[in-house]
Amino acid sequence: MRYDPLSSKFYSANRANFIRAMTPGGLAVFNSNDIYPVSADSTLPFEQHRDIFYLSGIDQEESILLLFPDAINPNHREILFVKETNDHIAVWEGAKLSQQEANSISGIKTVLWKDSFELLFDELAKEAKTLYFNTNEHYRARVETQTREDRFIEWAKKSFPDHPTEKSNFILQKLRSIKHKEEIEQIQKAIDITEKGFRRVLKHVKPGVWEYEIEAEFSHEFLKNRSKGFAYTPIIASGQNNNVLHYIQNNAQCRPGELILMDVGAEYGNYSSDMTRTVPVSGKFSPRQRSVYEAVLKVGEEATQLLVPGILIKEYHQEVGKIMTSALIDLGLLDHDTVTNQDPENPAYKKYFMHGTSHHLGLDTHDYGLIEEPLQPNMVLTVEPGIYIPEEGFGIRIEDDIMIHEKNGPLNLMKNIPKDPDEIEALMSEKS
Repeated sequence: MRYDPLSSKFYSANRANFIRAMTPGGLAVFNSNDIYPVSADSTLPFEQHRDIFYLSGIDQEESILLLFPDAINPNHREILFVKETNDHIAVWEGAKLSQQEANSISGIKTVLWKDSFELLFDELAKEAKTLYFNTNEHYRARVETQTREDRFIEWAKKSFPDHPTEKSNFILQKLRSIKHKEEIEQIQKAIDITEKGFRRVLKHVKPGVWEYEIEAEFSHEFLKNRSKGFAYTPIIASGQNNNVLHYIQNNAQCRPGELILMDVGAEYGNYSSDMTRTVPVSGKFSPRQRSVYEAVLKVGEEATQLLVPGILIKEYHQEVGKIMTSALIDLGLLDHDTVTNQDPENPAYKKYFMHGTSHHLGLDTHDYGLIEEPLQPNMVLTVEPGIYIPEEGFGIRIEDDIMIHEKNGPLNLMKNIPKDPDEIEALMSEKS
């Protein structure tokens, strides 16, 4: 691995927290992701399932974690199954984890080869009262592909049709939404790499540059600093592309007077960062661009101060909507009559700011978080207001990653990444 792993004590603590939430006699299984095919013999790069990674630290395909705290045999209460390595695999792919290495990373004493899983699971399931399956319950999930986890669940239900089942994901959503100190440090490393990429890019933005060339500069800096690359598909959007929320073609040429909106983030150790900055292609904001930019900046600052323990996301979004409405009136984009007569279910500000302000961040860019429950200390969320004006040919979004703190107020983990318009212009004047 190219990143510094977290301690085995961290993963042991995560498993202990999960086990405490299980019912007596429960047996839980977690599978690695597949390596997904493209066509012929081509595959996508492997990305570990974040849940098994959170509970074990194992970042290798075909791994399985079994948790059975009430197993009769103490050696069967935590079992990690990994792919058996051999000389042939070592030559063609590189050696896989040994049992000793898997033990060192995860803190799990019983590490077995994957081929022994089915026989042992059959034995242990007969001791269990309840089977815990890890279905995807994320509120944004729209999954059409059958995963390795899905295939296991299908097989287990056929093998043990009379066993009651529970959903592991509901436990994990609660656990993973609160970040530990080590996790915050990994997220901060990802953010620091993103900062390096952004500062590099500012010296390359100029009229005539292509969006994909900017993407390449980010990629260079991310890989150079031990990241696998982008935490999500990057958005490098110039001109009218600013106004396409999920623009990922990145194939237009940047022109004088335009803005370029860059929604990118590096990953580090499977943890995500998520940044958006909008800068002038020519190095200077026009008066109108600056006024809109400063409005977005102000909305972001005020929204950040609302991220305190106890607030509900729904209430938070409603308050940000009020702040944005005021900003749009000041910019002349809305008037008081329009706001007075607006449909409460479709407020007027949505014409210019149509997406949410914040989402949870962590091992996933849109991380787990119970959106019906109050926010708690050590959650990490984005703050990403935007104003999009197609009729004027530009849109602006500014995004930071914020940690909720119990005593010190919201902490901006991206405080070192430039966003003040004067600083942006000054940095862009320092061409390499």
